Amino acid sequence: MWSLTWGGGDRAVADGMADAARPVAPDAALPVAADALRPSAAEAHAAWAARVEADGKQVERVRESADPADFYAPVADRFRLDPHRTDDPTLEVLRSLARPGETWLDIGSGGGRFALPLALVAREVTCVEPSPAMVGVLEEGMRDHGIANIRIVPERWPLSEVNVAADVALLAHIGYDIAQIGPFLDAAEAAARRRCVAVMGEGAMTTVATLFWEPVHGEPRVALPALPELVTLLLARGRLPEIRLVDRTPPTFASMTELLAMARRQLWVRTGSKKDARLTELVEAHAEERDGQWALERAPTRIGIVSWEPDSAGRPAPRA
Repeated sequence: MWSLTWGGGDRAVADGMADAARPVAPDAALPVAADALRPSAAEAHAAWAARVEADGKQVERVRESADPADFYAPVADRFRLDPHRTDDPTLEVLRSLARPGETWLDIGSGGGRFALPLALVAREVTCVEPSPAMVGVLEEGMRDHGIANIRIVPERWPLSEVNVAADVALLAHIGYDIAQIGPFLDAAEAAARRRCVAVMGEGAMTTVATLFWEPVHGEPRVALPALPELVTLLLARGRLPEIRLVDRTPPTFASMTELLAMARRQLWVRTGSKKDARLTELVEAHAEERDGQWALERAPTRIGIVSWEPDSAGRPAPRA
């Protein structure tokens, strides 16, 4: 696991990373245009929104199938995970950040893949989750494992009427497609007393779309913002994040049928269409079966666990 911290005092720097940039000489010519390496908060927010909006327009342009009323209903069962598991590197980092007696707020908690194990450490976990299917999986997990210290708020973040507060606010794999990321993070920081923690992949967690979008739809996939963009955004907002990197195991599927269903979902392809025939051909050619599980990639990618102080005290102000 790699650890990288920005902030006053010592910096823990991952092996192989370059030294911090030296200050520019006073007489050096400064760019008059926006600096891509040091965007202002407004520039970073706008760039994030532009990427999300471009993705949305692309999906509407190429889609063959409509989204279900509950977008996560078809995949909710994939979020049934053992809260006592010890083979999840992301969870191990989150456990190390949790303190006994604290309260956590899990924004977009899904089926409780992190909320349930964190509830075994923290005093209470509040889960904000709008998907009825995901809430159902979470409630079943609570019953199956005898976990009672979870409060469920079945709404979308930011909350309009319910006031919540916790020592730590967790945003796990949420934000990739949130255009108004500024108010989203503002609300999370306002709710957190000690720490905000975000979990994000190096790229949006859509393996099939990344692999096969262009050969199926005939155009490159718009890349949603992810971990690198989040770090840039936080620095532009005046935050000093600590980043821990862990390997992500590629997702696996119990059958080729299940894998194809996920592929169609991520590419918005209709069963039986010409695009579906092309997608099926690609998936069958690239999928690998190992130990009874099917996958489309075996080389691990990385996930970042990013944490920062929500209080502005002692931090430089964001660049306007």
